[in-house]
Amino acid sequence: MICGIDEAGRGPVIGPMVVAGVVVEDEERLLKLGIKDSKRLPPSTRKKLAVEIKKVARDYRVEIIPPSVIDELRKRKTLNEIEKDYFLKVMEKLRADVYYIDAVDVNEERIATELSSKLPFRAKVIAKHHADAIFPVVGAASIIAKTERDEQIEKIAKELEPILGMPIGSGYPADPITRRFLEEWIKRFKSLPPCIRKTWKTLKRFYNETIV
Repeated sequence: MICGIDEAGRGPVIGPMVVAGVVVEDEERLLKLGIKDSKRLPPSTRKKLAVEIKKVARDYRVEIIPPSVIDELRKRKTLNEIEKDYFLKVMEKLRADVYYIDAVDVNEERIATELSSKLPFRAKVIAKHHADAIFPVVGAASIIAKTERDEQIEKIAKELEPILGMPIGSGYPADPITRRFLEEWIKRFKSLPPCIRKTWKTLKRFYNETIV
């Protein structure tokens, strides 16, 4: 059995981070689905593929880490450490002989060794940067994670967009739609919207510049 693990939503200011794992006997059936780098797929295609991946997978797991949990954990851990903790949580739930993961450390071998040593059972861990573009099973996990985050953002949008009458965008700080939404919310309510990561490193400056 092999397992691929990846995350979605590491860097947004709005919404959760999602970690997903997918277990398959081999990657042949995933290859037939045409698994590709999920970053290049439109959400509609990802959603369809996610359904098919769940059908062919032996097992899968999704962990949703809300902004409030990320903010609390960031008081004592780096984002990399948080991500590794949730990777390990998924690995423990999804037993496999080999785990392929997206490396969240600059040193691929270091994170592979670290996670392998923390597992309560013996397994091989292979960590690579951009693993979702290298290993189809990681690409499958990436699609599951991104689809789940898309759905979480849709829920947040349904709750918040009617209040201002404008879209929230992708939730990423580089998205001008998201920035405009935050600016308008802060100007109107003199506070931050719910579902926001208060530990976003430029948030304090952004808030102070907007509130003036």
